[in-house]
Amino acid sequence: MADPLTELLDPTRILFDLQQGNEIAQGFSGCMEPEEIAHGVTDGLVEKFDCALARVWLLEPDQKSLKLVASSGLYTHTNGSFARIPLGAYKVGKIAQNRVSFLSNNLTAEPWVGNREWAIANNIRGFAGYPLAIKDRVVGVLATFSCHEMEPEFLEILQTLCITVAIALDTAFHYQKEKQSWQSSTRSPIFNHLTLSDQLASILSSRLTLVGTEQPLTLPVAYVFIQAAEILNKIECAYCRLVYKKDAVVLEAIVPTMNLASRNLDDWIESILGNLFFTVSCLGGVLQTQPSINQRTIQVVLKVPYVREQLGEPLQIQCCLPLLQQAFTHLAFLAGIRVLKRTDEDIPILTDDIAQIQSTKRVLWIQQGTQALPKGIKAKVDLSISPEQLRQALEAVNCGKLWGIKPDAEVQQTLSERELGVLTLLTKGLRDRDIADLLIISESTVKFHVNNALKKLKAQTRYQAIYQAIVNGWIH
Repeated sequence: MADPLTELLDPTRILFDLQQGNEIAQGFSGCMEPEEIAHGVTDGLVEKFDCALARVWLLEPDQKSLKLVASSGLYTHTNGSFARIPLGAYKVGKIAQNRVSFLSNNLTAEPWVGNREWAIANNIRGFAGYPLAIKDRVVGVLATFSCHEMEPEFLEILQTLCITVAIALDTAFHYQKEKQSWQSSTRSPIFNHLTLSDQLASILSSRLTLVGTEQPLTLPVAYVFIQAAEILNKIECAYCRLVYKKDAVVLEAIVPTMNLASRNLDDWIESILGNLFFTVSCLGGVLQTQPSINQRTIQVVLKVPYVREQLGEPLQIQCCLPLLQQAFTHLAFLAGIRVLKRTDEDIPILTDDIAQIQSTKRVLWIQQGTQALPKGIKAKVDLSISPEQLRQALEAVNCGKLWGIKPDAEVQQTLSERELGVLTLLTKGLRDRDIADLLIISESTVKFHVNNALKKLKAQTRYQAIYQAIVNGWIH
């Protein structure tokens, strides 16, 4: 197997390819359909990286085979001889089974290639196969084929993209599972007319105590308690108490540990309650476990806040990274803010994308690192912000006030359309004379725009200016 990293990486190429990879990720940001995510990835790799063929297989529920769900480039169909691949079979099956990536820039010479004539006929040289994995759990495989040698910079970006894709797919799988459960419960009208305490009592073998006055709950909140009750009943819960507090509903339980034998307590908790932790966190709640002093029992506490109807101020959220988009969407949900997907210049926008600043009059900027603030923003936030603070920031912006920013704070000027165009052409390796001919301007005018960009970005060299423009998301 060829070693793709035999020379130093080109930092400018890395930055440019990273931006291309981010654009692919933005395409499936917030998507909860696994196959739609897969199609977004394969289409993006063919379009932005000139791959001859890109495919994604997802692990079947039986964990024994992979199903081809997306194919772009030479073939767009998902049937045929590679539509389903047993785990461990062919190169794709081995990548999933062993969680080891495979890279080659001489595909026709590889002994494992089953159809060498196809590779020769289509001039296929490069192959990259990566497991789509969450820790030690594989959810699928991404494979790309290229008519030219795959460069080290592209392989680095592809590996990073695979991490983002795996997280997005795993989130989508969880969502689909929860959605099916919620839909299933809505098809049982008799069960749905029961109060939550009645539903839990019908599931639990142990006695349930109700404290406080029951309140109506949204379906997702009610379901998470039903799911918890089913788990607790399986592990022979000894005692349960459902408490309706002022701001949240709480389920407290005592579980004996006598059936654990020699198993590690932390491993047991993760294996039993692991999936529930994810669901609870999505609702803004907490799930805590506390062993007793003598380790004979475990106290389980599930607390979920009452979900308010989202009748608050509207907000658009447009982030470069899918994980950032999800994090701030979740914060807005907890703050009672209405998140809108449409683009409207009259509605404030929360973003880390400099290109979005021109699309609205009121901008809440997501600050990362020590980078200077862009010009025109009204509020500055980061991931440490609480839901209450996010609501305060939005209210301040709507009133025309600043939030989280000093009036004399240093701001970073944005570049003109012409300056951005010149920098973009520089990233492609064009000389000033070539750029002048392409834009039908003089070479001195090109230098004028470059110098303006250097001043605005406080950069000493063209390379520094290009780097800053890419980091800010101005060059796509």
